[in-house]
Amino acid sequence: MSNIATAPKKATNITLSADVLNEAKALGINISLACDRFLRELVKSEQERRWQSENAEFIAVYNADVSREGLPLEAWRSF
Repeated sequence: MSNIATAPKKATNITLSADVLNEAKALGINISLACDRFLRELVKSEQERRWQSENAEFIAVYNADVSREGLPLEAWRSF
């Protein structure tokens, strides 16, 4: 994902709860920036969740192999 400061922007319409929008404005919160940051974190979290779900079988097999056989190249570890 790109950096918030350098990413191209696109205007959009969203619907927000009036009470929280009014409070945010009163506090001087940049609504666009706050929404962008939150949405970025939400997208990242969902991508991670999906990756883990899509790769769960491989991860389980790999972990079982490591439990049974140890880490690959463990004999050459220097730490």
